[in-house]
Amino acid sequence: MKKTAILLTAICATALIYVSCSSDHNEDTVSTNLGSIGASVAVDTSNEMDLNSGLLISTSTSSTGKTAETPAGICATITITTPNGGDYPKVFLADFGTAGCKDGNGLVRKGKLKVTLSGPITTTGSKMTIERIDYSIKDIKLEGTIEYTNTTTTPTVPQWTRKVTNGKLTDSQGAVYTNSGIYTTKQTAGVDTPFVLSDNVYEITEGTHTVTSSKGETLTLTVKEPLIKKYSCLFISKGQLKVQGGILNGVVDYGNNDCDALYTYTHENGSSFKLSM
Repeated sequence: MKKTAILLTAICATALIYVSCSSDHNEDTVSTNLGSIGASVAVDTSNEMDLNSGLLISTSTSSTGKTAETPAGICATITITTPNGGDYPKVFLADFGTAGCKDGNGLVRKGKLKVTLSGPITTTGSKMTIERIDYSIKDIKLEGTIEYTNTTTTPTVPQWTRKVTNGKLTDSQGAVYTNSGIYTTKQTAGVDTPFVLSDNVYEITEGTHTVTSSKGETLTLTVKEPLIKKYSCLFISKGQLKVQGGILNGVVDYGNNDCDALYTYTHENGSSFKLSM
């Protein structure tokens, strides 16, 4: 049986989920727990959005030598510093302002992103650290640090790990979800055009993250089939996550590689719920 649920903001509103009524008590019970899945998807979405921002900021400004500028697609003012006086570490501070501004996707961002490069992002061993400072996207407050470490062994296939620490998402209804985890990502397209990001395609091949609600309910999400993230798409467009925690035991499926906000959760009993970010 298929049902429909809609997360009611551009990213999510985990406290407001509608699922059509059913006589199946178990399906009703599952549907009331979909908020944590929505929060988990929102966590992945926001992390990927901030990675895109970090790449855009560092790629479009590091080669110019300017100490401040605003690259296309970023509505923030960028300030660049080198604390130790040399080329690295290099710190990019993106200030979206307290009132906020609309980014290239039409989403209002507020606060600051601090992006620190330990070395050239294309060099194995280099790290890009993204810190969120009083930061929000579309009234979704985001906290924590994302650390990307270049683990490339083959030049034609760039690869890195993504580690999230002290992650916290507060949705527009005030629901709070903490999160942490590690993913392994490789770049499968756009390698030959390092200063053109629009043709980049990334594949998250393995990893696990956990999301815990303020009620203490924890979900563990593990990559089941590689997740495909195109730089040109706002959301993950393909792949599957195994979901386990509490009453939930099933699979999130992101679809057929279309650039849309749709995904499906299928419970172990076969019940399927169509959702939208």
